[in-house]
Amino acid sequence: MEYNKIEEKMNKTISVLEENFSEVRAGRANPAILNKVKIDYYGTPTPINQVAGISVPEARLIVIQPWDASILKEIEKAIIASDIGINPNNDGKVIRLNFPELTEDRRKELAKEIKKTAEEAKVAIRSIRRDGIDEAKKMQKDGEMTEDDERDAEEKIQKMTDLKIAEIDKVLANKEKEIMNI
Repeated sequence: MEYNKIEEKMNKTISVLEENFSEVRAGRANPAILNKVKIDYYGTPTPINQVAGISVPEARLIVIQPWDASILKEIEKAIIASDIGINPNNDGKVIRLNFPELTEDRRKELAKEIKKTAEEAKVAIRSIRRDGIDEAKKMQKDGEMTEDDERDAEEKIQKMTDLKIAEIDKVLANKEKEIMNI
């Protein structure tokens, strides 16, 4: 039984969840929200962070300074077309993204969204658990392990699952706190 592969898949699920959470706009300026915004740079879809310097000089401001001034309009169009919900201010040299204060309703809406995302991650973890247990049952059926070994494998996989679900709950609680207490 390869427990490392099962744990690796579970860890990957959690890291994807954390990456998704980093892209949720929680009122503070976070350059990670630009990760999925791409511009057409000489015919190639290119992430903004590969064609410009991105800085956060203040808590609610992101400044994007392209290395090639001719792509300023492209970056502005890409940000407007994306669903981050912020209008860029272009002064001809840099683009500024001002993050407004979140309303209470928007905070609650974001909290619901991240709970849903966390629940999807838990479902993925449980699916990995099910696959691991099915593999153990198959190995036992094929005579590759005893019934006791199979039971031990199931217990070990369940313990791993419980730890990972608790980790997801912890990540969720931290993100909820960040959203609600800004």
